[in-house]
Amino acid sequence: MKIEFDRRHFLAGSASAFSLSLLPKISWATTGRSVPPAPKARIDIAHDTYFGETLSDPYRWMENDKDAEWLPFLKGQNEHARAVLDALPMRASLLKRIQQLSGNTVSTSRVQRAGGLTFFTQRPQGADNFKLFVREGAAGHDRVLIDPTKATGAKGHVSLDWWRAAPDGRHVVYGLSKDGSEDSTLHVVRVADGSELAEYIANTEAANPQWLDDGSGFFYNQLTGAVDTPDRYLDSQTRFHRLGTDASTDPVLMKRGLVAGIDYEKIQAPYIVTYPGAGYAILLLADVRPETRGFIAPLAETIAGRAQWQAFAGFEDEVTDIDLHGEDLYLLVNKGTPRGRLVKTSAAAPTLATAVVVVPQGQYVIEGSSRARDGLYLRIMDGGISRLQRVGNDGRVSDIALPFDGTIGSVNTVAAEDGALISLTGWLTPAGIYSVDAAGRVADTGITPKPAIDVSAYQAKRFFAAAKDGTKIPYTVIYRKGLKLDGHAPTWISAYGSYGSAAYTPAFAGRTLALVDAGAVVGYANVRGGGEYGREWHKAGQLANKPNTWRDLIAVCEDLVAKKYTSSPHLAIGGRSAGGVTVGRAMTERPDLFAAVTDGVGWSNPLRYMVEQNGYGEEPEWGAINDPAGYRSLKSIDSYQAVKDGTPYPAVLLTTGVTDPRVAPFHVAKMTARLQAASNSGKPILMRVDYDAGHGIGSTRSQQDREAADTYAFLLWQLRG
Repeated sequence: MKIEFDRRHFLAGSASAFSLSLLPKISWATTGRSVPPAPKARIDIAHDTYFGETLSDPYRWMENDKDAEWLPFLKGQNEHARAVLDALPMRASLLKRIQQLSGNTVSTSRVQRAGGLTFFTQRPQGADNFKLFVREGAAGHDRVLIDPTKATGAKGHVSLDWWRAAPDGRHVVYGLSKDGSEDSTLHVVRVADGSELAEYIANTEAANPQWLDDGSGFFYNQLTGAVDTPDRYLDSQTRFHRLGTDASTDPVLMKRGLVAGIDYEKIQAPYIVTYPGAGYAILLLADVRPETRGFIAPLAETIAGRAQWQAFAGFEDEVTDIDLHGEDLYLLVNKGTPRGRLVKTSAAAPTLATAVVVVPQGQYVIEGSSRARDGLYLRIMDGGISRLQRVGNDGRVSDIALPFDGTIGSVNTVAAEDGALISLTGWLTPAGIYSVDAAGRVADTGITPKPAIDVSAYQAKRFFAAAKDGTKIPYTVIYRKGLKLDGHAPTWISAYGSYGSAAYTPAFAGRTLALVDAGAVVGYANVRGGGEYGREWHKAGQLANKPNTWRDLIAVCEDLVAKKYTSSPHLAIGGRSAGGVTVGRAMTERPDLFAAVTDGVGWSNPLRYMVEQNGYGEEPEWGAINDPAGYRSLKSIDSYQAVKDGTPYPAVLLTTGVTDPRVAPFHVAKMTARLQAASNSGKPILMRVDYDAGHGIGSTRSQQDREAADTYAFLLWQLRG
């Protein structure tokens, strides 16, 4: 089991103030709209000195969301952006097409088999929110078990953050939060009749509940820091809850300083993990790194609070996935084998030194494993394309042919049953849930109905661009067939490149087809810092190597220009979350290359991570401010500090959500103010604010549709010339 801990992963007047005459094809007189000016941000310079270097920060005050000018600044910027975006003549037609595409597409985000039932999260056709369904048998009747819309009030909305069914299928534990905040409250529902138990546990964002085999209780992680403070994600604790008991009395089984000999940093979170039929529990200490520290103890002693935890892996061993089967402990080890090797050791006396290699490092990356009765299913990554393998009980490794090249989002198995359920999608193939049987046959389960979207007019092509050091960077472009390669196509390339996550692998184009229908080319670059080629690919875009990430994006864009798909006046880049580093630094390093930039919930001012609630936990990925090397790395990725006065920057659309727990809104606001003050291009710098949304994780379909319409209209406005 791999713990996902990426908290940034899936989003005023000066020489830069632009004239209304720069808004092509918009007649403000005939629309009857007035455009309020973007408010000029107050300048209140703070100075910071790091290792002999002093930096200036003119908008430090925005880090205080209680400042009297904070909300008026957000409101004024959003009103200005709304007036501009709403008047774009293509926005209405784009929104209509986007709503058709998203409304016709059923989305299934997670599936689990338990107790002879199949549970799945799905947003039905035309619906605005995800719901949890339960299906009896392979093709039985689907019943809504959890509908967060029933908890939605007149203001805002409620989202289903996470869930896990008990092995016997009798109960489901799940988390709900309001307005995309991800600040979950834990609930438990009885599957038979949908009735709620009395359990309500707060501060359970990323709780990762782990059931006992008999479904009588579960382990969970709970946050202890106050909301909207730098302590929010520090010093979390692991507790055990027995169904029907008072949650306030749940014993704390692991927290920092509780157990002698288990010492760790405040940024690490403890998780106790269970495995079906196993007499042991695993303690994982996880932070933003792909690898974890691992300990093992008998399950009965763990429940009783008497566990004598035995270490089997440290961060330095680079263990990224764990499976426990009877007395055998399987570990996915990356140390010395950056594409991963699967080894086996004794659960009673685990040691990597004498572990037996089950699957050696191969040509492709082993991402994770999942145990079934007929063997261990391996999720494989091939430079952005997913593969599937199975290690049979005889130890033989076999390839399982997939129906198309795409992305396996998840592999779900039951230890006592053959086969697996996988989620699979491609650029032009809608996502579906497929079954894999013991013979290796793959079939669509029909859990996700196929949308009535004709994709025959589109094509996706994969290329490789040469980075400055010669590294080949894969990327994919999607466009309508018959595109004329004359350098005039509006082109939008997105990139991420952080945490070792392969972020832009094939996923159904969906909403973006509305942009493609308008003649645009939409592309995705698999830059370094991700996991497309394993740990080496990640490390090549991490810490001091981070400049490779945005320079890889620049190389991809230059390659597209050379191939005459587009040219600088028609070229845009986009990124979200940690992708804000990628596009922000690509823009500040090569403002001449791009006509426009979209920056969704972007991390723009990393040097100030220590004042946001999602801060210190990020140090292993980016560097620590109190270390000279860490400071240099952080400064290199800080787009806000890289902005230079009097530079002709591209047009930029920045977005934020007020309840964002992952990237504090001040990052977007400070970057907006700095660009508006510094740019002399006359091109617009707009900030779009969503007041009942956060990072986008819990946004409704309608919210996502509106943001897409704004983004695509902005891009076409700027890229058509």
